Amino acid sequence: MDEGMVLDIFKQAINNILLFSAPMLLGALIVGLAVAVFQATTQIQEQTLAFVPKILTIFIVLIFVGPWMLQGMQDFFYVIFDYMDLVTLQ
Repeated sequence: MDEGMVLDIFKQAINNILLFSAPMLLGALIVGLAVAVFQATTQIQEQTLAFVPKILTIFIVLIFVGPWMLQGMQDFFYVIFDYMDLVTLQ
């Protein structure tokens, strides 16, 4: 295994991390912003009001985006196993 293969695996891993975490982070960001605006307008400063909607949003997004994420992770593991086969064949 040469440096190019290792760098390619790391590049793909970082891209997958960013790609798979983006939907949940964006959903939590939008809901967090909406809750913050609601709290600022009503002057309700309850801590659980900030966390519970974000957690529910992350679960809902995960339900809808989960199969796509699982397929992408599966494809990435196939790539890693292909690299492992190339290394063992050399």
